[in-house]
Formats: sequence, structure tokens, C-alpha cells
Amino acid sequence: MANTTSAKKATRKIARRTIVNKSRRTQMRGAVRTVEEAIAKGDRDAAVKAMTRCEPELMQAAQRNIIHRNAASRKVSRLTQKIAKLAK
Repeated sequence: MANTTSAKKATRKIARRTIVNKSRRTQMRGAVRTVEEAIAKGDRDAAVKAMTRCEPELMQAAQRNIIHRNAASRKVSRLTQKIAKLAK
């Protein structure tokens, strides 16, 4: 348990940030899931549309330190490669 006033305030701030970050992480995962579902169905057009919504979500999550920027880039790259394979 926090003893000092500043530690108590820090605990409150962390709790607020955790709620916001969980929401953002859920939104990001949902965007990735829609792309993966479209890829699994083999629907290239839907996958491309979903990817246009997913990429900014991932990059914003990286900017807000919800995920590491390299992890975001890696996800974008791998999803893009999977979509490219659908075209063949």
C-alpha cells in the first residue's frame, strides 16, 4: 500500500491509464482479428479494407506504448505478406 501522497496519486494515475490502455489494446486486437478472419476466408478485398483500418490502429498503439513499435511493424508486415499471398 502506498504511504506518501505522491505514491497514492501515482497509483490513481496508473489505474486510470490501465483502463484506457486496456480499451485501446482491445480495439487494436479487434482490428487485427478482422484482417485475420478475412484472410482465413480467402476474401482478399475484405482483407485489404480491414488492413487499411488495422494498420493505423497498430501504429497508434505503438506510439502510445501499448505495444512496442517493432511488434507493430512486424504485425503489419506479416499481415501484408499474408494478403499478398491471397492474390496469387
